[in-house]
Amino acid sequence: MKKIIESDNADQRSLQRGLSNRHIQLIAIGGAIGTGLFMGSGKTIAVSGTSILLTYAIIGFSIFFVMRAMGEILLSNLNFKSFADFAGHYLGDWAGFAVGWTYWVTWVIGCTADFVVFGGYMQYWLPDVSIWYPTIGSLAILLLLNALTVKLFGELEFWFVMIKIVTIIALILTSIYLLSTAYVSPTGAQASIDHLFNKESFMPHGIMGFFAGFQIAIFSFAGVELIGTTAADSKSPHQTLPKAINSVPLRVIFFYVLALACVISVSSWGGVMADKSPFVQLFVMAGFPMAAAALNFVVATSAMSAANSGAYSTGRMLYGLGREGAAHRKFSILSSRSVPLTAILFSCACMLAVMISLILMPNVMVIFTFVTTITATLFIFVWSMILVSYLVYRKRSPELHKQSDFKFPGAFPLGRARHFVMHTFKTDTLRALAVTPAWFLCLFVGYRRSKNSIKAHIKYREAAHVECS
Repeated sequence: MKKIIESDNADQRSLQRGLSNRHIQLIAIGGAIGTGLFMGSGKTIAVSGTSILLTYAIIGFSIFFVMRAMGEILLSNLNFKSFADFAGHYLGDWAGFAVGWTYWVTWVIGCTADFVVFGGYMQYWLPDVSIWYPTIGSLAILLLLNALTVKLFGELEFWFVMIKIVTIIALILTSIYLLSTAYVSPTGAQASIDHLFNKESFMPHGIMGFFAGFQIAIFSFAGVELIGTTAADSKSPHQTLPKAINSVPLRVIFFYVLALACVISVSSWGGVMADKSPFVQLFVMAGFPMAAAALNFVVATSAMSAANSGAYSTGRMLYGLGREGAAHRKFSILSSRSVPLTAILFSCACMLAVMISLILMPNVMVIFTFVTTITATLFIFVWSMILVSYLVYRKRSPELHKQSDFKFPGAFPLGRARHFVMHTFKTDTLRALAVTPAWFLCLFVGYRRSKNSIKAHIKYREAAHVECS
């Protein structure tokens, strides 16, 4: 037992905070600009019409409240390394186990979509090369980069996000130019903001179409909670986290609502193709040379950005599970560079296994829809557990809430169970949704098998605390 305690303390001493303010701020922006915006917004516009703007606004502001709840708890106790830690503390060991493993598997599956998207867009330059070569190659590159230092992850993500920001700003400026020149699209529609207020395009497929747009829209925001995972690697969490979280509403309005409003204004709802990126369409219509190549590069780097975040977060989450006894202790071992190398290697190996299992699927969009539906559902579970943890935190630790400089704003929001129902309205999402109960069954079995190990580990940590004091 003493050997275990000493090893655990050594791991804690080795963990370093290497992410600066600019890293955290750009990671927060990157989490709010997912692959779903570039890759999947064409499909969401096609099924939801202009009501997709309302969809993104609803989800974005709901996520903001989740982030505020998470931020208040994390800053109340900096010993919490992630939301899995405080879920276990306030809801019980089972909650920490369920949230940690669910978040891990969600990123493992979600990263698969991002890697496949990257491989698909690489075929623009490599049409004769199988999609799986660049897909697996990109996984190997990110594995290598994340195995070095956390600062390198931050730098890589910083520049990935900068590319996305510049692209969206360029799209908005291009749209303004096309609107000012009364541009006429190949479909015969003249660029006009009137397209946003056309009653026929608001919910062209009715209320079911409106609900169907939530699936990829939710996936687009997957990763915004990553700023909670980076808390353990942040140099000044009390300064960086509040600033990153408070900027979420403005980023939602700018990067989603305004950007998609520009796309619809120029193309009209009927001119947006479901299986194409509307960003690529708009720049091509504008007649910019090399527009298709440039946008393919942007979408590819966006996918790499999301995958980079996934490689980081899966490693950190699995490391935390190992420290708490919910996973094998080897995952809690840090490398000489203070990186959870074993956890990252195992996570990337699982991503590769998921990729191999998807080879038989017919095309990129089918894979993307299937995978994003599963991950969106599991992300909802994680976000919901954050909110439930906050309710218990308020009840159990009212003094911490009173002392907090980053209190949850206003009244507590309603639950979000309704979003689960939305995924059943389309056949392609229904197939993926049917898979998720199997995961929760695995969680139940896994926790029953790990329960004694978790409780024993808690006793070890308490003994270590007594010994150190």
